[in-house]
Order: sequence, then structure tokens, then C-alpha cells
Amino acid sequence: MFLDKIALILAIIGGLNWGSIGIFQFDLVAFLFGGQASTFSRIVYTLVGLAAIWCITLLFRDLRDRDHT
Repeated sequence: MFLDKIALILAIIGGLNWGSIGIFQFDLVAFLFGGQASTFSRIVYTLVGLAAIWCITLLFRDLRDRDHT
């Protein structure tokens, strides 16, 4: 469940970044970390992509079977 929340946060960050690119032509990640080709920017892009892949699994989980204690 903790990993799910981290993945969702990263996917939201990625979505907001893509929104800023689409609306304002401004890549916040590249701006903050020294360009799209910088090592840290590439790490952030990779983590966001992996988080999005993880979030796909959320679509196929049956949350009704979980014990909410």
C-alpha cells in the first residue's frame, strides 16, 4: 500500500510536468535539474515512468477483498 501511494505521487508529478509542457512549453523537471539530458532529470523521468507502470496494476486489483483494519 505504501508503494502504491509513492507510485501515485510520482505519476501525479509526471502528469503535472506533462501538463506544464503542453500548456506552457515549460519542463519543470528539466528546469530544476539542469536540462532533459542531465543525469538527475533522467532518473526522475525513469522513476515517473516506472511509477506509471506500477499504477497500471492498480486498475486490476480488487480492493474489496482487502482488509481495512
